[in-house]
Amino acid sequence: MTIGDLARAAEVGVETVRFYERQGLIEKPPRLESGYRIYSAEAVDRVRFIRRAKKLGFVLKEIKELLALRLAPGTTCDRIKKRAESKIEDIDFRIRGLQDMKVALEALTDACVGRGSVGDCPILDALEKRESP
Repeated sequence: MTIGDLARAAEVGVETVRFYERQGLIEKPPRLESGYRIYSAEAVDRVRFIRRAKKLGFVLKEIKELLALRLAPGTTCDRIKKRAESKIEDIDFRIRGLQDMKVALEALTDACVGRGSVGDCPILDALEKRESP
């Protein structure tokens, strides 16, 4: 299949396929005499794997490691589980950070009456304050 066929089958853009090739996540197939590259059905599976892993929060570096572990002899499910548990911890950390941001923004918006000049805006005042060393 052509790169366009692969992209449609995997539900990504052609540029995404090219990007994954440049990142070493999928192999570049050899070119035919016509100049076209012909991808295998396995490439579709690989791009779908990457897409699903990204939806779960894995970054490309981590996805590359997961793909390598999948092919490495002797890799156990426990190693993959530990990676997933580490990702859960990372997500929990980011959620706490987002919750802290939300609380801070709620406090700022509660302090703002929503009228008057921007010179009297408590939100802008808070953003302009410099932190003490």
